[in-house]
Amino acid sequence: MGESEVLVMTPQILLHSLRHCFIKMDSIALLIFDECHHAQAHKRHPYAQIMKEFYNNDMVKPPRIFGMTASPVMGKGGSNKLNYTKCINSLEELLHAKVCSVDNAELESVLAFPDMEVYTYVPLSHSNLTVTYNKELDRSKLESERILRESLYDFKDSQKKLKSLGRLHGNLVFCLQELGSFGALQAAKAFLSSDGDVLDRKESDMNDNSTRFKHHYLNKAISVLNCNILDGTHDDSFHLEMLEEPFFSNKIVVLIKILSRYRLEENMKCIVFVKRITVARAIAHILQNLKGLDLWKCEFLVGRHSGPKNMSRQKMDAIVENFSSGEVNLLIATSVGEEGLDIQTCCLVVRFDLPETVASFIQSRGRARMTNSKYVVLLERGNHSQEKLLNDYIDGEGIMNGEIDLRTSNDVFDHLEEKSYRVEKTGASISTACSVSLLHRYCYNLPKDMFFNPSPAFIYIDDTEGIICRVILPPNAAFRQVDGQPCQSNDEAKRDACLEAYVKLYELGALTDFLLPGSGSGKNRASTTNGSASNSHDDESLREELHEMLIPTILKPSTCKLDCPLNLHFYYIQFFPIPADRHYRIFGLFVINSLPMEAEKLEVDLHLARGRIVKAGMKHLGTISFDEEQMMLARNFQEMFLKVLLDRSEFTVSHVMLLGNSETLQFNSTFYLLLPIKQELYGDIFMIDWQTVKRCLSSPVFKDPTGVSAHGSYLPDESLRLLDNMYSKTDVVGSLIFAPHIKTFFVIDVILNELNARSEYDGATYEDHYKERFGIKLSHPEQPLLHAKQLCNLHNLLHDRLRETTEGRELMEHFVELPPELCSLKIIGFSKDMCSSLSLLPSLMCRLENLLVAIELKDVMLSSFSEASQISASGILEALTTERCLERISLERFEVLGDAFLKYVVGRHNFLTYEGLDEGQLTSRRSAIVNNSHLYELSIKRNLQVYIRDQHFEPTQFIALGRPCKVVCNADTEVNIHTDSRENCNLRCTKSHHWLHRKTIADAVESLVGAFLVEGGFKAAFAFLHWVGIDVDFKDSSLYRVLDASSINLSLTNHTDVGELEELIGYNFKHKGLILEAFVHPSFNKHSGGCYQKLEFLGDAVLEYLITSYLYSAYPDLKPGQITDLKSLAVSNNSLAYVAVQKGIHKYLIKDSNYLSSAVNKFENYIRLPNSEKDLVEEPACPKVLGDIVESCVAAVLLDSGFNLNYVWTLVLMLLKPVLSFSDMHMNPMREIRELCQSHELELGLPEPMKADGEYHVKVEVNINSQVISSAAANRNSKVARKFAAQETLSKLKNYGYTHKNKSLEEILRDARKKEPELLGYNEEPIKVEADISAETNNLKIGKERDANISFQNTAISIRGTLRTSSQRTAGNTMFSKDDVSIERNNQLKVAKQNACLPKGTTQKNIRKEYHGDMVNKTAKSFLFEVCAVSYWIPPEFELCKEEGPSHLRRFTYKVTVQIRGPSETLLECYSDAQLHKKAAQEHAAQGALWYLRQHGYLAKDEVRV
Repeated sequence: MGESEVLVMTPQILLHSLRHCFIKMDSIALLIFDECHHAQAHKRHPYAQIMKEFYNNDMVKPPRIFGMTASPVMGKGGSNKLNYTKCINSLEELLHAKVCSVDNAELESVLAFPDMEVYTYVPLSHSNLTVTYNKELDRSKLESERILRESLYDFKDSQKKLKSLGRLHGNLVFCLQELGSFGALQAAKAFLSSDGDVLDRKESDMNDNSTRFKHHYLNKAISVLNCNILDGTHDDSFHLEMLEEPFFSNKIVVLIKILSRYRLEENMKCIVFVKRITVARAIAHILQNLKGLDLWKCEFLVGRHSGPKNMSRQKMDAIVENFSSGEVNLLIATSVGEEGLDIQTCCLVVRFDLPETVASFIQSRGRARMTNSKYVVLLERGNHSQEKLLNDYIDGEGIMNGEIDLRTSNDVFDHLEEKSYRVEKTGASISTACSVSLLHRYCYNLPKDMFFNPSPAFIYIDDTEGIICRVILPPNAAFRQVDGQPCQSNDEAKRDACLEAYVKLYELGALTDFLLPGSGSGKNRASTTNGSASNSHDDESLREELHEMLIPTILKPSTCKLDCPLNLHFYYIQFFPIPADRHYRIFGLFVINSLPMEAEKLEVDLHLARGRIVKAGMKHLGTISFDEEQMMLARNFQEMFLKVLLDRSEFTVSHVMLLGNSETLQFNSTFYLLLPIKQELYGDIFMIDWQTVKRCLSSPVFKDPTGVSAHGSYLPDESLRLLDNMYSKTDVVGSLIFAPHIKTFFVIDVILNELNARSEYDGATYEDHYKERFGIKLSHPEQPLLHAKQLCNLHNLLHDRLRETTEGRELMEHFVELPPELCSLKIIGFSKDMCSSLSLLPSLMCRLENLLVAIELKDVMLSSFSEASQISASGILEALTTERCLERISLERFEVLGDAFLKYVVGRHNFLTYEGLDEGQLTSRRSAIVNNSHLYELSIKRNLQVYIRDQHFEPTQFIALGRPCKVVCNADTEVNIHTDSRENCNLRCTKSHHWLHRKTIADAVESLVGAFLVEGGFKAAFAFLHWVGIDVDFKDSSLYRVLDASSINLSLTNHTDVGELEELIGYNFKHKGLILEAFVHPSFNKHSGGCYQKLEFLGDAVLEYLITSYLYSAYPDLKPGQITDLKSLAVSNNSLAYVAVQKGIHKYLIKDSNYLSSAVNKFENYIRLPNSEKDLVEEPACPKVLGDIVESCVAAVLLDSGFNLNYVWTLVLMLLKPVLSFSDMHMNPMREIRELCQSHELELGLPEPMKADGEYHVKVEVNINSQVISSAAANRNSKVARKFAAQETLSKLKNYGYTHKNKSLEEILRDARKKEPELLGYNEEPIKVEADISAETNNLKIGKERDANISFQNTAISIRGTLRTSSQRTAGNTMFSKDDVSIERNNQLKVAKQNACLPKGTTQKNIRKEYHGDMVNKTAKSFLFEVCAVSYWIPPEFELCKEEGPSHLRRFTYKVTVQIRGPSETLLECYSDAQLHKKAAQEHAAQGALWYLRQHGYLAKDEVRV
């Protein structure tokens, strides 16, 4: 609305927007109502409701109203003068406007009024042929009904289809009477073509015959009507001379004559109005094929909502456009053409059927706009009622115009009284005018499947004060039933009850604050951060953002300066090579602050070539003091070796300047020193090797070349001539040299005194080799050669090159022999062992920095919740390290586990907290919490993104003291430095920025959950989730509420054997109602309880976690993607359905759908076939319900055990044992063929499915070097067809030699190391669950009732029926009375007799019933009738048993009899005390019956209070 000033919409859309507060009335300045005559106070048209509900004169600035109509009068047929007056007065009153009309004389000056002509026709005679047609059509209808009844076993479904067949038959008979047999034939053909395009998918899957009953009828009808038509010709085109009865009715002949009369007039355009769509199509077909009317170009125009024969908006617009342009000049239209068609050139309007209202008469006449146009009406000859109706329309127009000018009465229609409800928070409101449609909309949004379509049911109860409507909602709704207030009519009672139901749905949280079905009410959202409003697309989570990366605070430089003494903490770095084929110089780490204990225990595997590993660790050796000179030496030494390792090109020149020698000393982002250390001889004392440090820094390359002499004073035997100078042999050994002829740095190991340039080399001498290879003539060939090792490039040694199972191999070091005169000495004392150690240090320090960051996050969390102490810093680091780091640790496995756990605990919280939400709403609400968008927001709020490590260690970007960061990042340069491209993704700036996917930030939450779960259990994971902002807590009372509510399902015990089911799954339920509910399909609604869908939601979540825990613990070497694939296979609907059939638990499914029974039986029969036979038959569709009941069964055990996962773990391992063996793994064929094509770079083609004969025909194509391999399959389910085609294509590809390059999942699992599976992290205390929370108080209550003179006795009588026994739930077991068992061994029924006395202190005046939380004044008698109706029992019977006392003080005793159908057939008889009034005696007896029902579990404990 903010972007547009004018909005055009239907009135229903505006009314919907106003009711749900999307648009507010005070934001509208002008309302324009077209066809405003619908706005009548005694009607519920959207115009009327807009004005009644939202237009208020008290508004500061109410909108102005402008209405337009051809007639302000409503109603069918002719109307009297008073009705006209009332319509006009009511219209003015409701619209707050004045009715105005233009004088006819004035209108005639600008508009043409057509001349009206009346043509009469003779009705179709009842000839022998017509009678024969009718009889044959009736016979075909009866035959189709028989076919329908034989193919359908579902009564409701068959009734709907019988009605549909009846309507179809009625249409054909109507066309036969109105148009003749040829018109009826065209109608039948039109029906057949339209129905052929709209086959019922559900029925086609279940039973072919059930989709053919209409086709059978229509084919028979066509055969009958086609007989003898036009002398047996089947040509659709015909001549005018062939028009005769009974093939064409006189009515259609008259129409054709009218069109023939006007066909030659210039620019002739005509509209023919009919009532029925079928007639419009049939007439259009007749006129299109009539050769004498070639000049008429005909089309039909019907509405958009006309069932299978509807017309799209685009087609309607195209037809109107063609009519305006003249391409079409004859329209056969229904009432849809009466309004909105402004065709100025239309000059003929024919009313084939009479209009039904004055407005329709005026509007259809107004379509003729041309001068001298005609308005033709067809009347049945001799039909006086039609003549009178037409005259009433003509006279009524004059009366209406007179009343507009001069009113003869002020009478108006009475307003319909509406009850309403308004949400104060948003202003959204509903009323009884829309309550029915909104309740249907709520039911429509409930979860459904092909076997169940949720809809409300209505029962009407006659009450002394009026009619009460009871709304019964589907089993998967938030509640099952509610009663409205007494009303005077069924319609008003229904609307009132629907309003009550809708308000209750809102109060239970099933509706949003805008009173629409949603994931939860606004009040629920306000109480938690869980309901994230952002539902981003997947590509949003993949978007990258720039974030700073945290630098460990403990390594940051302090305020101290380098030019003053410092006490630094000393850590000895230990290297242990595996295999031990190298020697490493020992180094020390020196930091200002002591490292945390977990950092001191750091152990790192540094991965070298050929699977070799160096294990590195640290040991704290106390503190050591550095004076100013030592600090300068240490600083310069670190700068020196970092230049050698990372910037060695600077050493190709003769002089290198160290920054430490300058006056400017800069602190870097981190401060630590890495120095060589030595061990005291015969001691355990380590100290800095200052001698080596000074020796390295005294190298010639760091001295001013102007102050160095050209020749050294060395003895010949003690010196060597190098490229740039003469050096002592002791200085040359263990030094870094540069060989310019090959531009390579080397470290000198030893001097080879036994070799010189004249020694033999590869069949010649070294001297010859250098001359031939490099063109160098050696000047001093007599000098011994140098044994040199090339200075290696620095690598990321954290990179996971090979797995731990790969054994490292010893590797000989590679040396070369170099003539001294070709070498330039750079650093003295830079030995091979030192070089080896220095190559390890950057990777080690990278891991240390990352660990310190993890420790900082742990400290942050520890300051908020103590459970953070249970997780190790290394675990946190693993949970923060992504796969892109290429390290052996990664968050992926933790993330898979955390994701499953998060779904479970959030699902459990939602299940217990939001009782009003259905399965779909619970799923949506959980998704809103666990989706990447919401987790990203929570992660950002806790600043987790700064701790994430998402880039592999790049040695060239290593920053430390002595190698400052050269990329200065600030607000001005940030945009230019960090572009969106991945080219600079590893660029290190002074702020340590890095690019992160939003999904990566979200994954960190799940991986941390997994880490806390593995190391600290459920309690630690709960604490972390609470810290992050995800509420998973719930009250024990919420579980008890669910357990108590399950008792309502006990009436189903006669539908299934609970004991057998318990024995089958190995668990004895304390609350039998849970296991019963777990097996109730929503199609079964003959009880007052729920269905399995919400339990399935909870079971799906816990099952996914348990299977993930199984795979995570049993297969420690599996990659996360493989765990996910195996989990998907294990919990797939097919796998669970297989378990249900193999274990036989599907036999206990309680359902009321023959389609579902058929589908289950087909699948069961297929599963039980031998594998050799399965390939020969088509695999039936797997009913989802089979997998669902496994999940709901798991949830039932979870709830009944008080969330004791040990019980559930045992159950899952038992149920899913055949699945968890993964012995018969089958990857989805479509996924397999995609992966195969990707690995071999083949082009995969998936053409769109084509539907024919009720089946989908699917192809899968693979292009191999311009040769296409394709396979086709057909099935009623397109996915199944695609699967079959993919399987066949895979077989062909494998025959061509194309196989997977990588191991299959089955091969990986076969070779994987397997451990004993365990339930990870479960350490929460289960909630104590008793068999019946009221069991302890039952005896006390009964004792009190006996004190109040209540007698309770059981007797037995023999009646017809099956064996039933009395049962009472005690401590989770069904206990039988010995007397009951011994007496009732035969076909008997228990009778309970009770005197209906109330407890002491209770009076008749204070008796009120608390019904579903609302205090309402209802009698116990009325409520007893309700209980029996809801429970599908016979209504209670009240009988006068005794009448006593004098005539003026007569006292009455009544007996009420209730036949209880439940766990036991019980005949309940309750007697009242003697009362002065019969009604009071009946009420007293009813109260006793209600008390009994409550005590024995037939009513919730809080449902009735007396």
